Amino acid sequence: QVQLVESGGGLVQAGCSLRLSCTASGRTLSRSRMGWFRQAPGKERDIVAAINWSGNNAYYKDSVKGRFTISRDNAKNTLYLQMNSLKPEDTAVYYCAAEKSQGYRLGYVTGIDEYDYWGQGTQVTVSS
Repeated sequence: QVQLVESGGGLVQAGCSLRLSCTASGRTLSRSRMGWFRQAPGKERDIVAAINWSGNNAYYKDSVKGRFTISRDNAKNTLYLQMNSLKPEDTAVYYCAAEKSQGYRLGYVTGIDEYDYWGQGTQVTVSS
């Protein structure tokens, strides 16, 4: 049974930073592609950032480019999202996700249906 557990969310003022972590248990995800999604109240869950299995290729939603950085430590089975210069519109529940495949697949994935494992989410609230 694969479990993803997010941490690092909280309430911050605009302009501040947060670092989200997502630790996997149950099996290694070092060969799986992973991503961060977010869901604001009344909106659909949407991709924020995605990363390939080795960590050298990443995708970012336009609105977070230059402010957020996705990274991973495969030795620790952990995914990160460094969020700088936070804005009120970044307020949402943030979820990490991983694909089931361990096949060293190329590139990253951005579609919600392409992910098999999900964390429970961590709330990020940015006040103005």
